[in-house]
Amino acid sequence: MMNCKEATQLLSEKLDRPLDTKEKVMLGVHTAMCSSCKQFGRQMEDIRSLAKQYSKGKQTEEKK
Repeated sequence: MMNCKEATQLLSEKLDRPLDTKEKVMLGVHTAMCSSCKQFGRQMEDIRSLAKQYSKGKQTEEKK
């Protein structure tokens, strides 16, 4: 079984590369049982989304 340290590592890597099937299954099982890791994954996705929005806004301002 995957521990929280391994799960958070995969949640971070998931933003940069596709996970293989084994990783997806193990992560899915872990986050189904661990609300802390599930929340961490959501927060990572939110931060990534906000960073992309900020970056797009900065590029638009620089073109003006």
